[in-house]
Amino acid sequence: MNKPKHIFNTNMLKRTFFGLLIIGTIVLIAGKPSNDNVTDERVEALLKQMTLAEKIGQMTQVTLEVISKGDSPFNMDKPWELDMEKIHEVIVNYHVGSILNTGGLVRTPEEWNKVITTIQDVATKDTRLNIPIIYGIDAIHGMYGAGATLYPHEVGLAATWNPTIAFDVAKLSAYETKAASIPWVFSPTLDLGIDPRWPRQYEGFGEDPYLSSVLGVASVKGFEGENIGDKNNVASCLKHFVGYGNPKSGKDRTPAWIPEPFLREYFLPPFQKAIEAGARSIMVNSGEINGMPVHASKMLLKEILRDELGFQGVVVTDWFDINNLVERHHVAANKKDAIKMAIDAGVDMSMVPYDIEFCKLLLELVKEGEITETRIDQSVRRILQLKLDLDLFENPTYDYKEYPEYGGFKHHQIARNAALESITLLKNKNDILPLKKDVKLLVTGPNANSNRTLNGGWSYTWQGEETDIHAKDHNTIYEALVSKSSSENITFVQGVEYPKEVADYKIDRIVDIDKAVAKAQNVDYILLCLGENTYTEKPGDLDELTLSKNQITLANRMIETGKPVILILNEGRPRIFNAIEQDIAAVVQTYLPGNEGGNALAEILYGDVNPSGKLPYTYPRYTNDLVPYYHKFSASTAHNDGNINNNHEINSQYEFGFGLSYTNFEYSEYQISKSTFTSDESIEVSIKVSNTGKRDGKEVVQLYTTDLVASLSPSVKRLRRFKKVELKAGETKTIQFSLPITELSFIGHNNQPLLEAGDFKIHCGGFTKDFVLSDSRKL
Repeated sequence: MNKPKHIFNTNMLKRTFFGLLIIGTIVLIAGKPSNDNVTDERVEALLKQMTLAEKIGQMTQVTLEVISKGDSPFNMDKPWELDMEKIHEVIVNYHVGSILNTGGLVRTPEEWNKVITTIQDVATKDTRLNIPIIYGIDAIHGMYGAGATLYPHEVGLAATWNPTIAFDVAKLSAYETKAASIPWVFSPTLDLGIDPRWPRQYEGFGEDPYLSSVLGVASVKGFEGENIGDKNNVASCLKHFVGYGNPKSGKDRTPAWIPEPFLREYFLPPFQKAIEAGARSIMVNSGEINGMPVHASKMLLKEILRDELGFQGVVVTDWFDINNLVERHHVAANKKDAIKMAIDAGVDMSMVPYDIEFCKLLLELVKEGEITETRIDQSVRRILQLKLDLDLFENPTYDYKEYPEYGGFKHHQIARNAALESITLLKNKNDILPLKKDVKLLVTGPNANSNRTLNGGWSYTWQGEETDIHAKDHNTIYEALVSKSSSENITFVQGVEYPKEVADYKIDRIVDIDKAVAKAQNVDYILLCLGENTYTEKPGDLDELTLSKNQITLANRMIETGKPVILILNEGRPRIFNAIEQDIAAVVQTYLPGNEGGNALAEILYGDVNPSGKLPYTYPRYTNDLVPYYHKFSASTAHNDGNINNNHEINSQYEFGFGLSYTNFEYSEYQISKSTFTSDESIEVSIKVSNTGKRDGKEVVQLYTTDLVASLSPSVKRLRRFKKVELKAGETKTIQFSLPITELSFIGHNNQPLLEAGDFKIHCGGFTKDFVLSDSRKL
């Protein structure tokens, strides 16, 4: 088929005139103080100038590969480069308004700026209305760029229980993303990590709705700041609305079955709080809930998201997901039907991402009367509003030289601090940790000498397979230990390795276990570094949650040496290891700590820093006990009779919120303001926390409640408040919480929040107080 060409003729002057007219209008209005009415005027000034085709183009997002050619920086026969003919085809002729992705290359800020500038020059100079492109990228734990700072993934940020750290990481990630002239990040992820089999658990803030809400709000504020149009800020995108993290099979993008009360009780609150914090866009769950693909769900995208939660920003699909209504979900007979379903449901922008057929088919649907132009205008208003608020019309690109702190010392320090506060000490038999710097260590395991595994997926590339190349200036665990001690004290033997030539993270192989056993005879301790290779999305699907057989074999051989074994876990989700746990002297969970993870771990192992991380999820002991801490009372009947007077905890390996320290914290003088409350009051809580050990440390004070009787079976407990407090050795502080009684409501049988009178318990620091709510209330 012949491609349409951009033709310059006598109409060019006319197009230029309209372009200058609309830009002039924007500039004049942009100079006024910002308010909703002025903003609406700016949008309407653009919208009135637009043809139907131009509007539909704004709703279209394609991947960078669509406007480029070549496939690799290493293939000199076909080097990657932008294709100007394709750019004009896509942006000028089809008016496409958004581009995403990396094009397979790891670029410096300078290289990114060349790419973005080329694209924006076409959009803002060669099109009729000069509307800039909005470029989006998966800056999941730092910018997708050469030399960028990679921080702990969100599951590690959750383990800090410190919203200030989540804010700082988002703020610095925004800075480095904007250095590449990219204004839109597909982050934060607010999916609950409720199922450890799910390969994207590490991308979210753990299993708890309240912890996810607090850290999600902090991230949104860090990304967007007070003004998303500022040169250091970006627009955030909440992912993935809603229920994505709970597929019944545990495998990515497979069906979820979530009763509506459960969906509203647990999965919606993090999105609701982030929307209230001002998040500007939302990406849709790729899966289906109760048989309905979310991309086609008017109930979820319109009735709940728009009407109930009041979201006014841009709703963007995930990768190829309108087409997947045909190809994966089988609810649409063809692409045209799928587009109608998704637009009717409330989608604003389609991550197509491979071609411009979406533009053609949506245009046909409007002309045939299947979709109204009024409905198109709704989406285009939101998209234009986002572009205007990002200041893309005035500043479509930025000079990378104005971002001197990109990948610099300050950012590395924040990354190291985040890793330090996330690393979680799970076991420390006989206080074997911290180690003295002159002890002799054997460091072994597939994760011992790898920056790839420290960072996980979404690191430089989608699956993170090139991380060891791009992060070679950062220390692995082994290298960090040597830098803290000496090469004479640290011996490294791989034992088990992930083959470099194999992309499948699930494959590992034994290489030199006998050598490791021999070397173990001459050391004081064995540092066993186990976990996972890099992965994300479908490639990370599991058939077995237990650590691999090869890694368990290595562990058993190390245990058989008789030397104390310290297990370092470096994993995106909790992998079961109960078969060896009882023979391990100490267990340290690093999650996916980023490029500074090796240095942070070394500081903790040698006692330079006291560990303060707490688990943001329940660490399972068995593959058949994959339940969150807020399970129902009857869930515990696997281990006892489930009665209220008996232990109602699941037999987990380690509980949600658990984490040890090198010092001791004692709680005392636990008080609540009174024992009977009405529904319009708040519970005032105070408790003293003392550091009774010899080291300074940080403790996370956690407040939980239990509703003893409810008309819909309650959870055994729910996290309501937390605070991370730093205490010097011998110091005592009084921690206070205020908890409105209305926050004890639950979603009832009619899917509405309900507060019921009755008996409650409130827990903190190992203490429990009883109280009574005297009245019921619908909220």
